[in-house]
Amino acid sequence: MSDRNGDGLRDLGLWRTFLAAHRSGSVSAAARMLGVAQSSVTTQLQALERIVGEPLFVRHARGIRPTPRADDLAVRVSGPLDALALAVGTRGSAETPPVRIGGAAEFVERVVMPAVAPMIAAGRRITVVEDLAEELLTQLRAGSLDVVVSAVRPRGRALPCAALIDEEFALVAAPSLGVVPSTGLGPADLEGVPLLAYAGDVPILRRYWRHVFATRLERTPTLIVPDLRALAAAAVAGAGATVLPTYLIADELEDGRLVVLRETDDAPINTLYLVRRPGPLTDAVAEIDRVLRLAVG
Repeated sequence: MSDRNGDGLRDLGLWRTFLAAHRSGSVSAAARMLGVAQSSVTTQLQALERIVGEPLFVRHARGIRPTPRADDLAVRVSGPLDALALAVGTRGSAETPPVRIGGAAEFVERVVMPAVAPMIAAGRRITVVEDLAEELLTQLRAGSLDVVVSAVRPRGRALPCAALIDEEFALVAAPSLGVVPSTGLGPADLEGVPLLAYAGDVPILRRYWRHVFATRLERTPTLIVPDLRALAAAAVAGAGATVLPTYLIADELEDGRLVVLRETDDAPINTLYLVRRPGPLTDAVAEIDRVLRLAVG
């Protein structure tokens, strides 16, 4: 017998399982979130697909991918289900749950913390997770974060997303390094100057070389450290030249510890996005959105 004519409300557990699968992108991850067997998740998803009358997920080697119908349903049901979970979970408690924010460590330190400090002083509880963008978006889909500042625009329509800021990058070094700043400075002027990189495949340096110098970067970096703050500290100490987002080194540029080696009207940029969980916009997340936009404005 088909369940197609059911209204889908007789077992809210099916929708809870659906939401866990949609947010995690994996049957096994959904099972861990819910504390049930994988076979139970599969059975419940199949039951819900019979109710809806069409497939909701496409299976692939790395998990499951939601169909457009699943994305639409997730947007519609996540708000009510999250509100229900919040109401049940906080019954009898006067404590408001914390707002869970994710972002890159450098941006959290320089922008997020100063922006949300007044909220914390006023009693708002906040939990911050620092990680790479893809991992943070995975946690957002799984429901373990409320809002993420991401250098990656999420695919699909499931996660509400809006541009927050365009990071502008500059080639910088300490004056003690002896490189003379010039609008005509090119790769040849940096021969013999150590390059400081964020990663072994030098994505930031490569992008700068391609965008500003219109050539490929063929050199190997002298220093690799996966922390932009550490790169800035090394550059200030005279270790070499590097490319950094200007918001991160505003103080160092202002007091002369670092100088821009090549001024340009067309600097490389990288857009950061403010991404939140599906469902109605809560007052707390709306406030996070407001203070971050004021901070970067």
